[in-house]
Amino acid sequence: MRDDHRELRLFLHLAQTLNFGRTSLDCHVSAATLTRTVQRLEAGLGHRLFDRGPRGVSLTAEGHRFREYAAEALELWRSYREEHPDPAELTGRLAVFATVTACQALLPDLLAPFRAAHPQVRLDLRTGDAAAALARLDEGEVDVAVAGIPARLPEPLVGRTVAVTELVLVTALDRPDPGLDGPFVLPHRGLVRDAADRWFRARGPAPEVACEPDGHEGLLTLVALGCGTGLVPRLVLEHSAVRDRLAVIPADPAPEPFPIGLCVRRADLRRPLVAALWSLTAPEVTAPGVTTPGVTAP
Repeated sequence: MRDDHRELRLFLHLAQTLNFGRTSLDCHVSAATLTRTVQRLEAGLGHRLFDRGPRGVSLTAEGHRFREYAAEALELWRSYREEHPDPAELTGRLAVFATVTACQALLPDLLAPFRAAHPQVRLDLRTGDAAAALARLDEGEVDVAVAGIPARLPEPLVGRTVAVTELVLVTALDRPDPGLDGPFVLPHRGLVRDAADRWFRARGPAPEVACEPDGHEGLLTLVALGCGTGLVPRLVLEHSAVRDRLAVIPADPAPEPFPIGLCVRRADLRRPLVAALWSLTAPEVTAPGVTTPGVTAP
């Protein structure tokens, strides 16, 4: 099928330069091909688009009218393709934030359908403290974040739960049984710390906090060293390098389950790359430490 949009682009370039030789050179077509393109357009329209005379090339009145049509038609086509791209032609870069644990336990299954459908898209994977995930997304540093999600997301963001894991209390394997009296090693901030604070308030007295590291991996290292009892998602524990040095302490009632979600900026759902990932994301992921299927959040 003839590429009518290519013909329009050639026409618009020639309408700007009014020079067959320059347009042939800039658009990488022969002078004969350019001439035949103009002739096909003129034959189809039933009007001359260019006057060719001793003083050079100029647009006819119909040529001016057709230039307006061609520019508008290409702009409409561009807008349509941005909203409804050909999946096979998606390219560009998608910046994804996830913790080290999420990279290992969730992302291989979560991103596999997107990677298979859009192999030309470059994935820019960034890791860091889970507590900073949504802030980095909201500030536009990344396009997608895979992290714990609160009951209510900030209005600019939308999330889809992809896994739910337990929160478990852990201590060093060789530490005398401390029960649940502490001291405790808790995240300095973030959703796990918020869940821990709610659990402690329900139990009564404020806990003795020995350490407040930034990341879950650092927290488990301090627990393995005997600094106190920690609270982490089981998913983190199952993928920790020090898990063989740790023991889970039963708790009744247990801390509330911890949802993990795929989060994007609401406005970005119009962007082809983000929309494609969103449409291909399964509403649940099976991984060690995941105890409950995920659900789709509004």
